Parts: sequence; structure tokens; C-alpha cells
Amino acid sequence: MGLSNFHTHTTYCDGKHSPEEMVLSAIENKMTAIGFSVHSYTSRDLSYCIKKDKIADYIKEINALKEKYKDKINIYCGTELDVFSDMDLDGFEYFLSAVHYIEKDGKLLTVDGSAKEQLSDTDKYFDGDILSYCEAYYETVKKIADFKNAGFIAHFDLVTKFNENGELFDEKHPRYVKAWQDAALHLIKMGIPFEINTGAISRGARVTPYPRREIADFIVENGGKFILTSDCHHKDMLLCAFDKVKEIYKGIEILDFEDFVK
Repeated sequence: MGLSNFHTHTTYCDGKHSPEEMVLSAIENKMTAIGFSVHSYTSRDLSYCIKKDKIADYIKEINALKEKYKDKINIYCGTELDVFSDMDLDGFEYFLSAVHYIEKDGKLLTVDGSAKEQLSDTDKYFDGDILSYCEAYYETVKKIADFKNAGFIAHFDLVTKFNENGELFDEKHPRYVKAWQDAALHLIKMGIPFEINTGAISRGARVTPYPRREIADFIVENGGKFILTSDCHHKDMLLCAFDKVKEIYKGIEILDFEDFVK
């Protein structure tokens, strides 16, 4: 299997580099494929996603790069589709299926902003019960199953971004375990891969990837599959901690996502 990454972000959303800079870095790293997955337009939160009037430009530029570098690397045009997105899906070759929010009392609560924000929202909207917050997150994750277009499931346990060492809640608590197991079983039926995601490592929030090893084992035991991405926002992080993944997830088969999009 060649080196590839299908979860990458550029200056079209919250990434740090242009698509061409990312392509050149991928070629330098001897990667065989790169997929661009701009954050889909979500009118309820414009802070990090592609602007509506830039969608056509994005698709045009990725397709131009595909042609320009066709003899050096395979390039794919995708989007990270959030369950709250309201974007036209024409022109994309593949989709990530993602949850970045919990909806409560008509408001979108950002899950991956900060630990302080998670705790504040828990106090304000969940009576201080962070397990209820987590349960609401995984109920939202289940909605990925409603997608008509889905390539793979992104950062399944994103709600743990700031909880690597149990700072916010006990990940072995029966309520938490039941919440993620129910969601995993619901999504495994879709027959699409989950991702092992090293993005939080590259951004200094964690030292291990998503999902936790016990979650990965549960998914595999119940028929789920995995691909590997770095949720890349910087050209130097395209292959972030890929070697570490081999150690942490030893024995788990990692598929080549290019097989799904060719």
C-alpha cells in the first residue's frame, strides 16, 4: 500500500497552506495519493468552513492540480461533510462523514474548540453532567447513517479530544461506553471505513490518535474497517505519527482508501 492521506485541509477552510503547496509536500514525501477534504459549507458556523462563493473555485483548482501533477501523484477532490452542513454536493469525488457539534436548545455547541468550552457548555446546557454531553454527541454521530454520500467516518470519538488522560470524564464509565458502542454498531452497518486520525497529535492536543484502541478493537470485532489519515492542516503534517499508528494499532488491518475512490 502506498503512502496517502485523504483528510487534508487548505487555505480554502482552516488549513495553513494552498492546495498546490500540499501537493508538492506530498510528492516530496513520496506519497502516491492525496485527497483534499475542505470543511463543507455550514451556514450556522462560518468560522472554519469554505465560503459558499469559493466552492466552485476549490473544485476547479483541485481538478487543475490533478491534471498538472497526474504523472507524479493521484489527486482527489473531496469534502469533509458535517451532519449540519447545507452545501450542494455536486462536483466532489468523495466525502468524509463528520460531527463537530452538538445541537442543544437550537444552538450548535462546538465539540473540538477547547476543554474550557466543553465544560462551559456542559454546565449551561446539560446541568453539569458531562456524560449527558457525551451521549448527545454520540446520538449526533449516529446521524451520519442518514448520509446518502459517505466515504469514511471521521474522528469517531472527537468528543475525547481534551480527555486523553481522563481530565474531563471517565471513558470507562458504563454510560460513556454504551453511548459509543451504540453509535459504532449503528455506523458499522453502513459498510464504510472509520478513520484512524492523528490530527490532534499534529495540533498538540493529544499524543495518541482517535479512536482509542479499545474502540478500534470493538469496531473491528463487529465487522468495521479502518483507513489512516492525519486530518492535515499543515503541509509538514501529511504523515504525522503514521509510524506511531503501527505500534498502537498493531494487528488491525488498515485499508487503502484509494481503492474505494478509484
